[in-house]
Amino acid sequence: MMTETPAQLGYRMPAEWEPHEATWIAWPHNRDDWPGKFAPVPWVYTEIVRHLSRVERVNIVVKGWKMRVRSAECLDKVGVDLGRVEFVKAATDRVWLRDSGPTFLVKDDAGAVEDRVALLDWKFNGWAKYDNHQEDDRLPRRLARRLGLRRWAPRVEVVGRRVRVVMEGGAIDVNGRGTLLTTEECLLGEVQARNPRLDRADLERVFAGYFGARHVIWLGRGILGDDTHGHVDDLARFVDPRTVVTVVESRRADPNYEPLQDNRRRLEEARDQDGLPLRVVPLPMPEPVVFKGQRLPASYANFYIANDLVLVPTFNDPADREALNTLAEVFPGRVVAGIHAVDLVVGLGTLHCLSQQQPACPGMNRIRELAHK
Repeated sequence: MMTETPAQLGYRMPAEWEPHEATWIAWPHNRDDWPGKFAPVPWVYTEIVRHLSRVERVNIVVKGWKMRVRSAECLDKVGVDLGRVEFVKAATDRVWLRDSGPTFLVKDDAGAVEDRVALLDWKFNGWAKYDNHQEDDRLPRRLARRLGLRRWAPRVEVVGRRVRVVMEGGAIDVNGRGTLLTTEECLLGEVQARNPRLDRADLERVFAGYFGARHVIWLGRGILGDDTHGHVDDLARFVDPRTVVTVVESRRADPNYEPLQDNRRRLEEARDQDGLPLRVVPLPMPEPVVFKGQRLPASYANFYIANDLVLVPTFNDPADREALNTLAEVFPGRVVAGIHAVDLVVGLGTLHCLSQQQPACPGMNRIRELAHK
């Protein structure tokens, strides 16, 4: 049984823009997640994989081999090199691997190569909302065995008992240097409470011990329509160690206007782990996206950073161009590509929600260079 935390052993959660070994996704299968709009969703996934497979390996979780055949046929039709794709058989309830999948860690200092990447297996409880989450909760353990990686299942002591910590990847964002972003609504609110017995100080100790976060920036509320109740990856994201993009609503009558203005103010007053101010870059919000009378969580902040590439959800909206141009400016060394997400967001998530990066092993590029000399 491990008693030392990852941070005590030199591990940290890397920033998303650091080199990836692969991206993990799960092929869509739960029709209830896209009621009345499931048919186009696999084709959105093929477009995502078409882009990602050009810059890194894509690991696709499938429930069974029939799904593997069907998904491979779809990918082949759009010209994906299937040699850049690996199919992994594992049961899932849903496909939002940002939240149900593992959180990967890296260890930068010298040591055995096999110890330089590890993972966290948080307890997943369906966002404290959905009952069918048991297969999703088992997924990180299954992937740890498959990958042969060291695994922590974070626990804290509550009233004399060691209990697992509930956490989702969409609830946090990091700069890889020691600063973490999250929201009070998601992790401290009474609605969909993940860890009702843990307060702000308790959670900051968890972040320090398991992510290596020395400093936490707390934002307020999330966007309307977000059934996770305040995930930060629909609000604000680090794009380099000291730059954060944050969505702002220009329409004063919109319910998102005040919460997003408050989040922007908090970021402008915030400091990083070294006490330095952040550069805060605004991102627009699209016009409300509504399906069957329900407002959906459409946000340009739900982009995904891959090797040499940034994928951005777009919504057939005039603000698409502004969002793509803004992200192209803050990611000058990467291709910035839009992915049509009007159908995808019916499932209450988009690109960042469905993806999970597996970081490259620190130092491996140098090791490979030396091996070929």
